[in-house]
Amino acid sequence: MPNVTMPQLGETVADGTVTKWFKKVGDNVVRGEALFEVSTDKVDTEIPAPVDGVVTSILVEEGTTVDVGTVLCVIGGDAPSAASEVRAQVPRAQPASSEPAPAASRSRDDEKGDRARLSPVVRRLLGEHGLEAGQVTGTGPQGRITRDDILAFVAAGGVGAPPGSAAISQSPVVRRLLREHGLEAAAIIGTGPDGRLTRHDVEAAIGRGPSASTPGVGNDEVIPFTKIRRLTAEHMVRSKATSAHTLMVKEVDYEHVETVRRSHGAAFKEEEGFTLTYLPFNALAVLEALRQFPHLNASVGDDELIVHHDLNLGIAVDLDGDGLVVPVVHRSDGYDLRSIARKIRELAAGARSKKLTVDDVTGGTFTITNPGPFDTLLTGAIINQPQVAILSTDGVRRKPVVLTQLDGSEAIAIHSLGLLALTFDHRAVDGAYAARFLARVGEILNTRDWASEL
Repeated sequence: MPNVTMPQLGETVADGTVTKWFKKVGDNVVRGEALFEVSTDKVDTEIPAPVDGVVTSILVEEGTTVDVGTVLCVIGGDAPSAASEVRAQVPRAQPASSEPAPAASRSRDDEKGDRARLSPVVRRLLGEHGLEAGQVTGTGPQGRITRDDILAFVAAGGVGAPPGSAAISQSPVVRRLLREHGLEAAAIIGTGPDGRLTRHDVEAAIGRGPSASTPGVGNDEVIPFTKIRRLTAEHMVRSKATSAHTLMVKEVDYEHVETVRRSHGAAFKEEEGFTLTYLPFNALAVLEALRQFPHLNASVGDDELIVHHDLNLGIAVDLDGDGLVVPVVHRSDGYDLRSIARKIRELAAGARSKKLTVDDVTGGTFTITNPGPFDTLLTGAIINQPQVAILSTDGVRRKPVVLTQLDGSEAIAIHSLGLLALTFDHRAVDGAYAARFLARVGEILNTRDWASEL
């Protein structure tokens, strides 16, 4: 019978968290149908069933973080003995001991060995919070530290959390439910062994609503952050604390672009099935300008600027108000107008349907955010770390403009005008450099032979 394993969602991803099962034991499943959802610190992805069949066994509960390659479930016919055999081979997460061995009593060699077994995500979180592996009790297979273990440890006050405390002894699924719904463990009565919180305890508290679990809220509605909302918030705060954000804005005349859209828009929509917007024009103009202003296609290191020779353009996608994800068009300067329009649409659809992999959202070197379809005037976007700049393409409107004729006289005409708002890291470049970049983007928009690319 086919074993379904934790997939490799990106080159640097060593583990993932099963956040949701769409099927239960005994359900029929069709190849390509969504089977479960996996979460990493970069992206949530729905994983399809690899074959037709019946789910005979689910080996990993929701909320559990496991290594890539771990068997998650079995699809096949009625064969309980084979499923049991697989289950025996897969280590399950065990509750943390109430008396973990103190970090000081462990040898240096043991600590090195533990660190080597940590996933890249766990190592990053330990570094971000200034923790050593020996401080955190692991609840993963064979006592391995998971991402949820670190988040729970930090939420409980870090070093101040006593061994055996409720925060450390909670299962990963309980910790996830508490975090996602903004609940405090101390406010819920546990019905498990030694008063331990169970999943049913937390779900019952959620069902009672905020008034039962959050006294004093009154008529206010408490909406806990979702995972993607929380990650977006953390990323934005970290960016503001890291970069010297500076905003520069240029008004651009889009009449040249608008002429092409009017002439070719109907044929483009009939052939491609979607509207030719301003975004692909802006994207290609930015990419061309970045070749001439490479210090904006860069990252800041330790007293150094790391200039990236590949142009990997990120396009911020709104997940219906639930947060942002930034899919990346890798080596994007190889695209023309039609092909980049297709690629942007494909990645945006993948983001909203949770079909992206980690590789689809990593490696970006410059980002465009596009609130223009909502007719915004001016947006000062937050830089997508570790990049040094982000461009907001806001609404384009028909306005009167003053034109200079060949004989030097002036005339008034109606053109399509919009604002390009560049947020840049002043550590990396100065204002004059950013201004010349914006001027070049505007020039490209007004002079490039767009019609030939359609």
